[in-house]
Amino acid sequence: MEAGVATQEAKTNAQSGDRYFYGVGRRKSSVARVRLFPGQGNIVINNRSSRDYFGAREIYQTIMGEPLRLVNLVDRFDMQIRVTGGGLSGQAEAIRHAVTRALTEFDSELRPALKQAGLLTRDARVKERKKVGLKRARKAPQYTKR
Repeated sequence: MEAGVATQEAKTNAQSGDRYFYGVGRRKSSVARVRLFPGQGNIVINNRSSRDYFGAREIYQTIMGEPLRLVNLVDRFDMQIRVTGGGLSGQAEAIRHAVTRALTEFDSELRPALKQAGLLTRDARVKERKKVGLKRARKAPQYTKR
């Protein structure tokens, strides 16, 4: 019963504008820290607009906003994002993971829908390390008979 009371308090504080909801997401070697504030849908990534950060690549915008579209909260939150490491693809997916976690902090009732869509699970696939004597992780040099 205590958890339900805490959730209601968080919602009340969020509506007054003095609280944010926090989530950390990871993918490959990228780490994203997201703060969700009540607002109109402004997104700031590393002190730059999301359009400026990802450039003309719409796919990253789509990946990043997937959790908000799934629960119909697209224009209810402003996002302040810090992301480090990896490339743009890994960073976009790390942001998606962090936004999902922040949304579950905002309202635990959203958890089943986000879980069913597979957004709460951290994608643990990372680049395999290079092995000694090989060119890459698994590619061997060409065999010569003589």
